[in-house]
Amino acid sequence: MTAPVEPAARLRALAPELWVAEQPLRFAGVEVGARMAVVRRGDELLLYSPITRSPGLAAEVERLGTPRVVVAPNRLHHLYVQDWLSAHPDARLLVAPGLDRKRQDLRPSAILGDAAPEGWGDVLDQALVAGVPFMNEVVLFHRPSATLVASDLLFNVGPESPSLTRLVFRLVGAYGKPSITPLERLLLRDREAFRRALTRVLAWPFERIVVAHGTVIERDGRAALAAAYRWVLGDAAGVGAASRG
Repeated sequence: MTAPVEPAARLRALAPELWVAEQPLRFAGVEVGARMAVVRRGDELLLYSPITRSPGLAAEVERLGTPRVVVAPNRLHHLYVQDWLSAHPDARLLVAPGLDRKRQDLRPSAILGDAAPEGWGDVLDQALVAGVPFMNEVVLFHRPSATLVASDLLFNVGPESPSLTRLVFRLVGAYGKPSITPLERLLLRDREAFRRALTRVLAWPFERIVVAHGTVIERDGRAALAAAYRWVLGDAAGVGAASRG
């Protein structure tokens, strides 16, 4: 009997010192995919929103350097962190606020907030997107590549997605451009805290946005984020934040 062949690892470079890898993932029966970001500083790696640690992907990642920081960036993106921690027990686990209570089996080194991980402040900025306690998402700004690294802050579902995914996102008005779904509006609990966090994020000069679901946004990322959240920012705040360079 022939052993099943593992799919090819999908680690790919977006910019110097920044890579992503994807895998299939279904949510409520709909294929939305999942994406991990890998940031390198020297010979150390930071893994943001890890996906399954398959042998092929692990080999590709570990050829780049040693995973030293594993980030579970919101209260939903945590399923595969233990895979990587078990292989790299010296790595620090950083989790979104509230995930430490949700996953009491994990032993985080720290809770994420507005300060970049220790030792990474020369290449990363960080922000907790407050006001949505169900998520408590934390995003990173990779300064050398002008990239915002996020998970569920934004979706970018287009024609490359399966037919059912395209249909569902069309029905909720979130297809064909960087968007949010009605769920994000429903989950908002503190509009002012959320607006302040978005304003801080939009002050960073990013061009690219890494999202967990859909296609990476390669250009005009600040304008896309401001447009998706104009209902929170207001026209003047959104356009103004996105146009500062």
